[in-house]
Amino acid sequence: MSPASAMQLAVALPVAASVPIVLTGRSPNLRELVTLVTAAVVLGLVGSTVPDVLAGERPELTLLQLLPGLSLTFRLEPLGMIFALVASFLWLVTSIYSIGYMRGHHEQNQTRFYACFALAIASALGVAFAGNMLTLFVAYELLSLSTYPLVTHAGTDEAKRAGRLYLGILMGTSIGFMLLAVMWTWHITGSLDFREGGLLAGQIEGPAAAALLALYVFGIGKAAVMPFHRWLPAAMVAPTPVSALLHAVAVVKSGVFAILKICVYLFGLDFLTSTGASDWLLYFAGATILIGSLIAMRQDNLKARLAYSTISQLSYIVAGALLASSLATTGAAMHIAMHAFGKITLFFCAGAILVAAHKTEISQMDGLGRVMPLTFSAFFIGSLSIIGLPPTGGTWSKFYLALGSLEAGQMWILVTLMISSVLNIAYLLPIPIRAFFAVSADSESQAIKEAPLPCLIAIGASTAGCLYLFFDPSVVYELARRIAGGG
Repeated sequence: MSPASAMQLAVALPVAASVPIVLTGRSPNLRELVTLVTAAVVLGLVGSTVPDVLAGERPELTLLQLLPGLSLTFRLEPLGMIFALVASFLWLVTSIYSIGYMRGHHEQNQTRFYACFALAIASALGVAFAGNMLTLFVAYELLSLSTYPLVTHAGTDEAKRAGRLYLGILMGTSIGFMLLAVMWTWHITGSLDFREGGLLAGQIEGPAAAALLALYVFGIGKAAVMPFHRWLPAAMVAPTPVSALLHAVAVVKSGVFAILKICVYLFGLDFLTSTGASDWLLYFAGATILIGSLIAMRQDNLKARLAYSTISQLSYIVAGALLASSLATTGAAMHIAMHAFGKITLFFCAGAILVAAHKTEISQMDGLGRVMPLTFSAFFIGSLSIIGLPPTGGTWSKFYLALGSLEAGQMWILVTLMISSVLNIAYLLPIPIRAFFAVSADSESQAIKEAPLPCLIAIGASTAGCLYLFFDPSVVYELARRIAGGG
């Protein structure tokens, strides 16, 4: 099968699978089998294209020609390859986790959950494969719409309010800012194609270039750059597998992926460096990194703490894109994968604690590590990856981001990253420490056991990913270094 056909099938299969998922809703085992088989096949299709991309090929497929020079087109390049691999692999892992969580927590509307999850993954892969800004915009909007029912899954007033805020901010920023930026780009260049070295050099200069970049950065609300971040903690009302989707698999990663892709393939690193168009936006990224970490420290609710951690960590990638150096770009692209595995592990653990112990507050978790050792050991490893310490994959992405800040001559970004990493330690490591070493006053805690087996399998897989990406990050690194023209 050609890489172009593999791309098309990888997007089409989850959409097609949503139909039998709905039709088999009365048979949970069959419904979940359809989900798992589809996820495995999609992962195989995406994985089959890796050798071609590493060999320098850029498979392309035009889906629909709208106007001369304006089409819906897929084109796979190294950055899109990283995002597609992360999304497809973690869909399979999250599907396994969801079986244990949704049944163990006795969630309602499980069929709708699996169907919408499949549509969301198809949209995320559409973002990953986008060959131009029009395709990316369409897939980005479809992702917002397909995840709305997941955010409002519980059907409560709180969930509905969160859903309105979620859709309001994401679509308000994309239509109000990003769509304007897309039209402006088309007006001045006559094209929306992503090109090696960028599209905008010689077409726009000075303050206008900075304004256009700002429209893109703030128009991509899924990147959660402050002040457009409130949707993310609000969406924590959703079930934990949805939180995993939002924070690691698809939604936020589509946002930072889009910013990185726009900086590299629309503006071009040389153009950003020569004009300084991104310099002032670095202050927003830096502020988001530090403020998100500080707010996370104040949260007693575990998912809320992880949500603000995500807001902070996303701006590592945004900062890497705006630094516009080859090393920073490599680090930012690697952080898409490294953060995904670390953060999904933490959310999986949070869900396991809820299912097994019915606890959501960090202050309630004293002594839980002694009755849930697998879960809290995994939480510890996932925390190390978010902090950026060996032996976890987050070490490498933060290392290249630090080198990139030096390469770009932005020492203050390096200082910001270092301070944030210390704050990461302060708000993450006390959780497993108190779970293992604090004495619980809850007499019922000894009756608590680990979460259902599917949850533990998924937690084991994501934790293993955190460790594997430290000892062998070669595929992610080789793809990442090619983004800025490294071969």
